[in-house]
Order: sequence, then structure tokens, then C-alpha cells
Amino acid sequence: MPHTPGGCAPDPRPPGTGLAAVSAALLAMNRHLEVRDVLQTIVASARELLDAEYAALGVPDDHGGFAQFVVDGVSDHQWKAIGPLPRQHGILAAMLHEATPQRLADVREDPRFGGWPRAHPEMTDFLGMPIADGEEVLGALFFANKRCAGRETGRGAAPGNRLCAFTEQDEELLRLLAQHAAIALTNARLYERSRELTIAGERARIGHELHDAVAQKLFSLRLTAQAATALVDRDPGRAKEELHEIARLSAEAADELRAAVVELRPAALDEDGLVATLRTQAQVLDRAHSAEVSFSCEGVRALPAAQEEAVLRVAQEALHNALRHADAVRVDVALVRRGTGAVLRVSDDGQGFDPHAVRRAGRHLGLVSMRDRAGGVGGRLSVESEPGKGTVIELEVPGG
Repeated sequence: MPHTPGGCAPDPRPPGTGLAAVSAALLAMNRHLEVRDVLQTIVASARELLDAEYAALGVPDDHGGFAQFVVDGVSDHQWKAIGPLPRQHGILAAMLHEATPQRLADVREDPRFGGWPRAHPEMTDFLGMPIADGEEVLGALFFANKRCAGRETGRGAAPGNRLCAFTEQDEELLRLLAQHAAIALTNARLYERSRELTIAGERARIGHELHDAVAQKLFSLRLTAQAATALVDRDPGRAKEELHEIARLSAEAADELRAAVVELRPAALDEDGLVATLRTQAQVLDRAHSAEVSFSCEGVRALPAAQEEAVLRVAQEALHNALRHADAVRVDVALVRRGTGAVLRVSDDGQGFDPHAVRRAGRHLGLVSMRDRAGGVGGRLSVESEPGKGTVIELEVPGG
């Protein structure tokens, strides 16, 4: 494994301060239960402890990329300008596939270095450590630009102005942190899996209750319809009243069904993620309807669970309106990254409507529930439509 050259100044931190910092970092790692929060806490705690300018943590997927990638020390503007997530290659691949630490005096001089995007910050000294549970590599920690007295930092710093670099002590400390990070990450994953099983059980329970409630309503509907049929000839007035009752019971059954289903987080969202779920639903609707339904996605990362569910529900409502009420010929669903969050845009070329007239008439076309969902996750919903000119519904949600 490459080493940094000798001659670096000793760590100026007193032993007591270092021990307290390590203790604080380990406690912070185990304080969270959500996987995303755990990843972010690990990166931030380790960067502070090692006094690095930049830090990142990548969790690999099974396709040569990263399922999750969190950074610290890079602004949202910089991160957006850098572009797509890195692939598993070069030094990153060495840590993930060989499970070996990497400590380099200048990462740019390593033969495996393949460059980086134009907006990427300039990095020199580098320290990387795999996070492993036994033989399974859960992820990898990356640090660059050890900060020390007199050193310039940032993109304007001179490439050769390196007064110190990561030490063997830093590497040993990071090894310890990585071991605890593996425990924290494994615990968070077990917690989320347990929660998924709880949700699945709750989904089954609500399904049974829903079946009973709707079955009772349907039974009442059948009896009322039979009564109306018997009264049509001899008492048309009573028959009309029974038909009104049928309409009322039908509306109640639909409302109960909708209210129960809306509260269930879709299994596909838990298993496949937001992007794959939206893409699949668009494909299914495209096959099921005469209208052309398309889906596109640009640069979106995983969002917190509540935000992902809000985006999916608003997309479903908007698609339902476009396909069932607007007589659209084409519906486009787009999901794009904005900062750490995302923007959903559902546009159609249907008959459109006057949002103010719809509100005055007491019809909502799901707009109230869409706005409620947007507000519930700190998002913003906009609706643009007018008769004969289609509809555009846009939802912006923040990231984690």
C-alpha cells in the first residue's frame, strides 16, 4: 500500500481531546436509525476527527456504481456542478473489491487515477478505508486534503502546497471508525428491515379490515339495488330515493377504499425505489391506455422515505386525472434533481380546466390531497392549466 513520505509534524491534538473526539464520533454514529442519517453522520464525524477538507462515503450497488453516496465539505452548488455519481473504478474499486486501505501522498500521481470532472475540487493527499462486515464490503470512506496550520485549502490552493498529509495514526484511527461504522450501518439496515416487516404486517391488517368494510358496503348496495328494482313500477318516487341511496353508498365505499389505500406505502417503493417505481408505473399505464405515457429522470438521488412517497402519490393522482378526466393523448412524467431535492413534473395535452372554477364548483380533482402531501414534506405544488391547453403539475420536494 502506498505511503505518505516521512517528516510530517506530529498530531497537535492532546491525547485527551483525541479520545473525547473519538468517543463523540462513535456515539454519533449509533444515535441514528435511518440508514441515510447514519451514513451522513459517519462521514461528518470522521471528517471532523481526521481534520480533512473533503470526505465521502459510498455504498456500492451490484452494477458497478453506487447505491448511495454522501459527501461532506462540498457545497450543494459544487455537488450539482460535479455531475453524476462516480463509478467503481481506480482507487475506489481497489478499496471495494480488494477491501484494502489506501493512503496516498498525491492521489493524482497514482497510476489508477483517472481524473475527475471539471467542477470537482482539487485534491492531493488521500486516505480511503473500506467498511466491512466480515468478508462483505458494505461501503468505503474517502478523505482528501489533510488540514494543518499554514496550509491553504480550496480550489485556489497551489497543488504543491502540502505541509502535511494523512499519517499512519490517521489510518489506524480510521480503521477503528470503519469497524464501528460497519456496526452502525448494519444496525440501521436491520432496523429498516424490521420496520419494513412491521409495515408489511400493518398492510396485511389494513387489507383485512378494508376487505370487511368494502364487503359490507357492497352487500348494502346489492340489497338497495334489489329494492329499487322492485319499486320501479309501483312506486317510482321510492325507487328514486333508493337510487340516491345507492349513489351515496357507492361514494362512501370509494372514499373508504381510497383513504385506506393512500395510507399504505407501496411495496414497490420500498423494494425498488422511487425512480424504478415511477418508470414501471408509466410503462404499465402506457400499455393500458390509448394515450402515450413517458417517463424521464435526470440526476435524482435517493430521497427520504416521506418525500419519495409524496412524489409517488402526487404522480399517481396527476396521471389519474390526465388519463381518466382530461382525454389526454400524451402524458409526460419527468423527475429531475434540484439541489439535494427533486422536482416532479407531470404534463399532458388534454382538455385542461380552470383551477379557480373547479374550486368554486366544489370539485377538487385531487388537488387538495396533492397540496396536503406537498405541504406535509415541506414541498411546493404548482398547477398550471386552462381549458383546451392541457395541464402541468409540478411538485418540488427538499432532500434529506
